[in-house]
Amino acid sequence: MIQVAVMGYGTIGSGVVEVLETNRERIRRKTGHEIAVRYILDLREFPGDPHEALIVHDFSVIEKDEEVGIVVEAMGGVNPAYAFAKACLLAGKHVVTSNKALVAAHGTELLRIAGEKHRNFLFEASVGGGIPIIRPLTQALAGEEILEISGILNGTTNYILTKMDREGQAFEEALTKAQELGYAERNPEADVEGYDTCRKISILTALAAEREVNYEEVSTEGITHITDTDFRYAKELGTSIKLFGSSRMENGRASVFVCPMMIGPDHPLYSVSDVYNAVMVRGNMVGTLMFYGSGAGKLPTASAVAADIMEAACHMEDHIPMGWSDEKQVLSPMKEQRFRYFIRFSGSASEKLPDVEVAFGKVRAAELPGLDEFAVVTGEMTESRYQKLAAAFGDIRQMIRARLSENSDSYRMKKG
Repeated sequence: MIQVAVMGYGTIGSGVVEVLETNRERIRRKTGHEIAVRYILDLREFPGDPHEALIVHDFSVIEKDEEVGIVVEAMGGVNPAYAFAKACLLAGKHVVTSNKALVAAHGTELLRIAGEKHRNFLFEASVGGGIPIIRPLTQALAGEEILEISGILNGTTNYILTKMDREGQAFEEALTKAQELGYAERNPEADVEGYDTCRKISILTALAAEREVNYEEVSTEGITHITDTDFRYAKELGTSIKLFGSSRMENGRASVFVCPMMIGPDHPLYSVSDVYNAVMVRGNMVGTLMFYGSGAGKLPTASAVAADIMEAACHMEDHIPMGWSDEKQVLSPMKEQRFRYFIRFSGSASEKLPDVEVAFGKVRAAELPGLDEFAVVTGEMTESRYQKLAAAFGDIRQMIRARLSENSDSYRMKKG
């Protein structure tokens, strides 16, 4: 029997316990081991809970118990998750986590310690919730040169943008609804400002490049500036708006960024809506692959954690090579990225469009009835060139940037 300790008995931790119990027989058949929860670490009491007897409040109980072979970190955040995960690895235990903040900030060190101790640090659930993406990326696609990873990696923001798109809601209204349904936290900053997506795309890029990616160096913009009017223009242009985490690798460098994107119906991620996530991976041999499913939630995420527990159970005495080295991945400056730009101007297109095209070149224009403004989509250019042209034009009352990805119907949006 393999003894498991679960640190954190919130949404994910309780889900892990539920999955291990509900699918106990299937897990035993697949691994050849009986897997049982020995401890649940939490500061709170759970009177009447069926697992009340397993609750402990002192981490050292788990750390010092040699019979505990696998520890699940489901507390979230960096502290004390980092200290506890590191201590468990040093004590010779396998560690499984769903914590993207922990992996993004300290994954390099924890992976190194796991290798030195011939143990495993596994984190399938840290990106995409229940979507299998890390194991396919590191195993099934191990022989591929990964050229691009782009994804909708946050269910909260995708839900908000879907409500704005389909029902014409304002950002604040859609956010309030997401909070009422439990999709958004009381403090939604990590989601709506793009920080959550940033950590996830940094993890995926590090796995693809096999080098450490410092998420703090990744250009990151959220969705708080997106308005219902932007979606009206998007419909006029035959597009929609999604929050992307994107990474493109070329010549040893990685172009990594997080931002809202306008995409057309021919884009693989166009139809991903509500709280669902999707990741598009493009390899040099396999071409484009899509991974789609529940990007968050109690049981989908817990299912991914359980898969890592099973992986560790099958490798109790050996280390699974995965992850990345401590060599730093070179990131391309954002000013070098090439996109098309979506810009809103005051006044009428008939009067101002000639001046706009003198400044920005040939554009595609759009107008909405009842508004004293118009919008254009520029041709492709670098970020640095756009900044110079916009500064020289000097007559933009309200500006939203649109940056083209490799797909000709994809635009990046940012309010200036």
